[in-house]
This record gives sequence, structure tokens and C-alpha cells, in this order.
Amino acid sequence: MPVDIIEERVIGPSLGRENIEAGIKAMAIGTAFIIVFVMFYYKLVGIVTVIGLGVNMLLLVAILSVLGATLTMPGIAGIVLTLGMAVDANVLIAERIREEVRSGNSPMNALKAGYEKAWGTILDSNLTTLFAAMAMFAFGSGPVKGFAVTMFTGILTSMFSAVTVTQLIMALVYGRQRKVQSISV
Repeated sequence: MPVDIIEERVIGPSLGRENIEAGIKAMAIGTAFIIVFVMFYYKLVGIVTVIGLGVNMLLLVAILSVLGATLTMPGIAGIVLTLGMAVDANVLIAERIREEVRSGNSPMNALKAGYEKAWGTILDSNLTTLFAAMAMFAFGSGPVKGFAVTMFTGILTSMFSAVTVTQLIMALVYGRQRKVQSISV
């Protein structure tokens, strides 16, 4: 069945810049809400999550810069999706740690088990998203490819920061204590 073009519009450079600025503003406001919520709800683990999100964004921007990527609306959408996936991974970890503490594990065992048990779910959900990004890149064009590159890169940085970086920080925070009485989660 042929596609009928109903409407066609041309966007000038100033309108494109306005959209980019609005997208960045929306991303900043959304990020601020996420940061406040995560820190309030998960306490110290939330603070570690926020640090992990910051590392994720730094890595993502650095890699996109090295790749010579241009910031577009699809790119901003990919960054927002990456942020959401990173928060999701950290929430999985935090809830697993809570679950382990509630089941009577010691704080250090709860930390270890929380990361180990969340890893399978994080890997599974992110792998399916990576496959989708590869398909979009392979079969898409223009903005779809830009979105796919941002999403693919962001998912990789998200998995690294959510699991490795936050686990390292948690080990630094709790590993120095002789006997950990509780975990702030």
C-alpha cells in the first residue's frame, strides 16, 4: 500500500536550535526530579546512584564527542532513554539489596547478593535494547541512526556505571568499616 504524504514542513536553523534548547531544558528538569527522588527514597544508596548516573553521563558525552556525534533531538531522546535505563538498573540493585537485608542477610552479604542477583535482569533487559539499537542503526536512516548510536552507546555506559562504578563506590563506603551494622537503603 503506498504512503500518502499529507503534510510536509521545513524547519529552519533557529527553530531547530529552539527545539534542542527545549530538549536540554526538559532533560535537565527530569534529571533534577530523578536525583531528588532517588536520594530521598534510597538514602545513601541513592547518593551512590546519582554519582553513578553522573559518571554515566560523563562517559556517554565523552564517547559521543570522540565519535563526532552532533546533538540533535533524537540524540537527546537517546540520552533521556539512557538515563531512564540507568536509573532502572540502579533501582533493581537497590531493591535487591533491600530484599536481601529483609531476608536476614548481613549488610555486606546483602550488598554482594544484591549486585549479583540484579546483574542477570540488568544484562537481559539491556541486551534486548542493544539489539534494538543495532537493528535501528542497520535499517534506519538519518535521525533514526543518530538515536540508535546514542542509545547503543548509552546502554553500554549505563551497564558499566550502574554495576561497576556504583559497586566500587559501595565497596569504598562500606568496605572500610570493620563491622557494618546496617546499609542506608
